Amino acid sequence: MLTLRKKYTSRTTNSLHRFYKYKNIIKDLEVTRPNQVWASDITYIRTVKGFCYLALITDMYSRKIVGYDLSDSLELSGCVRALNKALYKTKTTKELIHHSDRGIQYCSNVYTQILKRNHIDISMTEENHCYENAMAERVNGILKDEFYLDQTFNSTAHAKRATKNAINLYNEVRLHLSLDFKTPNMVYLKTA
Repeated sequence: MLTLRKKYTSRTTNSLHRFYKYKNIIKDLEVTRPNQVWASDITYIRTVKGFCYLALITDMYSRKIVGYDLSDSLELSGCVRALNKALYKTKTTKELIHHSDRGIQYCSNVYTQILKRNHIDISMTEENHCYENAMAERVNGILKDEFYLDQTFNSTAHAKRATKNAINLYNEVRLHLSLDFKTPNMVYLKTA
């Protein structure tokens, strides 16, 4: 008698494009320090008027979200703003690898030129499988499941406030088993 409601989702990755797709260079890499590998991804946030898109950049060692942007379109500008925030906050990009899926935003000339100008190596998933970018997918899930970003917000402004609060709590308060019950910010600042 009970029927399950269909959840509407938004597809955030378009990998059918003309831009160059890079190899996965972190496949067998052991991550031993902050700012060694940044994992990037885009997820959607619901509002009553449609979807907003959250671009995240996460440091793989500390699991700290180092850059983010919430915009109301999937255009490149949101990913660029997230990347610029991460670059602004970091002390060094020496020997840094940027890992993402093969989405058009991450493969675009504008995005890859910013990475190259900052001497950041580029890595991308090869098989278009979520396991190749598992860290970024996990952070998306934590923000939605534990910090309630999976709800429908009244407006983009409300979604932005909730996102800022969720990311602050994730970075500053949430303890991680994989970090010996430390917060991402503690691990990032201690070893950065």
